[in-house]
Amino acid sequence: MPQPPRPRPRLLVADQVAGRVSLLDLPGGEEVAALDHRHPAEHAGFLALPDDLVACVDDRAGELLVLDPYGPDAGRPLIARRIPVAVPAEHLAAAPDGRRLAVTTGLGRNEEAWTGLLTAVDLDAPDGAVAVRVRGRTGEPGVTVAGGPSPLVVLRHREPGELLVHRHHDLMAAPPSCPPAEPVQRIGLPDADGHGDAHDPVTGRVFAAAGSGVHRVRHEGERVAPEPLLPWDADGRTGGRGYYLRLDPVRRTLWSCVRGGPSAPGQWPEWTNDAWWHGLDTGTTGRLELGPGLVFRLAVTARHIAYSRVHPDGDELILLAAPVAPGARPHIAARLPLPAMAGA
Repeated sequence: MPQPPRPRPRLLVADQVAGRVSLLDLPGGEEVAALDHRHPAEHAGFLALPDDLVACVDDRAGELLVLDPYGPDAGRPLIARRIPVAVPAEHLAAAPDGRRLAVTTGLGRNEEAWTGLLTAVDLDAPDGAVAVRVRGRTGEPGVTVAGGPSPLVVLRHREPGELLVHRHHDLMAAPPSCPPAEPVQRIGLPDADGHGDAHDPVTGRVFAAAGSGVHRVRHEGERVAPEPLLPWDADGRTGGRGYYLRLDPVRRTLWSCVRGGPSAPGQWPEWTNDAWWHGLDTGTTGRLELGPGLVFRLAVTARHIAYSRVHPDGDELILLAAPVAPGARPHIAARLPLPAMAGA
């Protein structure tokens, strides 16, 4: 039977300050549709869901938006669903099937953490209770949602470091008025600097990045079981720590960027940066130097792993080729200059 044609790629671009989301056709960049007066939460970003849908949080309206980038082609609006959630949104995660989600809250325009509200979402709740808000530990927690017969919401906290495990079903069954939510499991972490989370649905592992390395737990039934730490050191390169985690489901690889150098933020041009990867099935770990400056979040694409490097001498996009052949190692395939930013 012939397969239906794959939809052409589209790009969602958000200006969260001006309050505009643009939907662009690629590769030409023509605008297909746009949303005005929408302010997507910058830190939570966009989250890809099954069936070519995309989720984000409008941090001003307090809504989870489920976007249908191909809806306008069929006469449907770009916004497929709107669900009230607690804001300011810090992190947004979904189970692999896209049905169950969780939204954590952070500082927003405040100097200190002030809210511990967590929103659990079930897009196909049988009783129609799509979203429920509960109160947890105040902070800026990362979150992952592990699927399966008993979906779990795993929160990653800092200061002190801790993983809090909730059953998604329990959160959805909470009564009104934002009651306290007691986790079914607590796992202490030795670090107070956790930043970065990922989930591998094949093995059920949840990963959390911190100064000492990548902490791992495995989803087993209605709980998680801790596993040995993954170190940042590899290929004779030592020191530094990773601030982000991205899972590449096709190449079965966990990716990050290890930052080293002076701790003072003003000395960011002197920071060192290495691409870091861990083979989920092979257990091999590697590092590759990218260059000095500020390397922010990375992107997993069909052919490459993309890193942007900002430096006073010039900004660039670094593309890593990540072969899937056994024993093949990632290597830098291209360094593409980026236009200088005005007023950066």
